[in-house]
Amino acid sequence: MIKTLAHRLFRLGVIALSPVLAGAPALAQGQETNYPSKPVRLIVPYTPGGSNDVVARILGQKLSTYWGQSVIIDNISGAGGNLGAAYVARAAADGYTLLITPNNLLTMNPYVYKKTGVGYDPIKSFAPISLVATGPIMLAINAQLPVKSVDELIAYAKSKPGQLSYASAGVGTPHHLTAAMFQSMSGVKMTHIPYRGAAPAVQDLVAGRVDIMFGIPNSLMPFVKTGQLRTLGIASDKPDPSLPEVPTIASSSSLTDFNSALWIGLIAPAGTPMPVLEKIRAGIVKAMSEADVKAALKEQGLQAASNTSSEFSELIRKDAARWSKVIDEEGVTAD
Repeated sequence: MIKTLAHRLFRLGVIALSPVLAGAPALAQGQETNYPSKPVRLIVPYTPGGSNDVVARILGQKLSTYWGQSVIIDNISGAGGNLGAAYVARAAADGYTLLITPNNLLTMNPYVYKKTGVGYDPIKSFAPISLVATGPIMLAINAQLPVKSVDELIAYAKSKPGQLSYASAGVGTPHHLTAAMFQSMSGVKMTHIPYRGAAPAVQDLVAGRVDIMFGIPNSLMPFVKTGQLRTLGIASDKPDPSLPEVPTIASSSSLTDFNSALWIGLIAPAGTPMPVLEKIRAGIVKAMSEADVKAALKEQGLQAASNTSSEFSELIRKDAARWSKVIDEEGVTAD
């Protein structure tokens, strides 16, 4: 499905290019009123085909239509997304190099890569523009595990300290850190099994080689429907409209403050002129209100979203404070 959607968007004229040297000098005073007067590069910090890449192509196609300028999708992957983010942090602050970012690059990675560093400051290096999409994180277990609720899982895990295992898409990913927060809040101890991506993690969960996983519903629900997995709840603070039958963990267990979700946003290098940021944000707001965009994002298990730059900045700061605490308490490191 992802490949089909990405292929369709390629045909609409959004071009993927390999990385090139960071470009144009900053805007001269007053030039921002003509923005954009040339193609805009939208950096995706991962390889083509994933959710961030697809979201970038959906948004890029719309912005290109609105502006009458090409929006070039440029995949710069590596180091858990840090290479692409660092590239944008060093780019000219003129609005012509932007970053589509998942929450972990700004609120998790800087605290997980403590020794090696990430090459950017999550607060000082960027100018937040707006959210683009949000999505739930689901708790699923192998159907053979003898529990049917979150509180039963907690009790079962406490009776077998360290014996249950949980899968993730890699160290420091939202999948991993949501499970780490679950451990911290519930007082259970499980064994982390990191994988190179979500797909092999889900495969082993279905096969029973691992017991538990926090992941995106799109990858888990097909196996819930076949009875191979059981879902115990979603980590969001409110029900997900696409999953009305699945309760939130906070409302259905003793973990009443449990809250974790995925989000994807658009940011620019720090110092980008405010008129430029506002024009980009206006394009996001318009795009995220269109029915075809909402439908395309729903295929990815995401919901269209937008907010103000100040609201987005506050979300980043709030999430960074929360996740850095979890990372410290659980001793999570990717170094």
